[in-house]
Amino acid sequence: MSTILFNEIVYGPVHSRRMGISLGINLLPHDGKLCSFDCIYCECGFNKDFRTQTKLPDRENVYAALENRLQSLLEEGIKPDVITFAGNGEPTMHPQFDKIIGDTLFLRDRYASTAKISVLSNGMHVGKTSVFEALQRVDNPILKLDSAFDETVRLIDRPNLPDYSVARQVELYKRFHGNFILQTMFLRGMLEGKRIDNSTEKEISGWLELVRALYPRQVMIYTIDRETPARELEKVPLEELRKIAERVGELGIPTLVAG
Repeated sequence: MSTILFNEIVYGPVHSRRMGISLGINLLPHDGKLCSFDCIYCECGFNKDFRTQTKLPDRENVYAALENRLQSLLEEGIKPDVITFAGNGEPTMHPQFDKIIGDTLFLRDRYASTAKISVLSNGMHVGKTSVFEALQRVDNPILKLDSAFDETVRLIDRPNLPDYSVARQVELYKRFHGNFILQTMFLRGMLEGKRIDNSTEKEISGWLELVRALYPRQVMIYTIDRETPARELEKVPLEELRKIAERVGELGIPTLVAG
């Protein structure tokens, strides 16, 4: 079972397939997972297996950890390409997320002015005003949409909101007026006797219609890269991802593919 957990508030920098040299920020518990999705491909494992009673890091500790690391990197002559909010779950669940974003912008400008600030988010909390406004302030709000179909999302992403719907999520994303990056994980395989595949023609056609409606400034297409908690999942071959990307390109939207 996959159990990659980040035990620090600030970690790395690491090399990201999609973003280059990335300094990570984990706003979630250091010894467990906290997420409003329970994705079957999550490198942090299933939610039920990594419950924690540990408190979230407070704003002051995040500020101190980030400042110390940025100072060290500056002294070492290392320039991160991006400061990325990811970690052990969904970063926008932190109650001080908006204020921490403000602190990060200040520290980035002071110590690493060329670095972009990215947030990897499942998008479930963008309906909250403070989260939406904070995401509008960062360079790269990267929002998930793994399928156009509710049934598929419930199989792959398993949102903890019983009445989650793709239609409602799309309406929330439209509030960005295209100023965001859409990320989609393509995979196939089995889970608990059910066949899962969001790379079929039906899936891709439906997804492309939503991409057309949202018209994000970029689309990130990727597939499994690390061990997954659901063991019977398979990568979608790179050549198939590139074909999907070509169809996105026909809409006039730049696409990044990570196979």
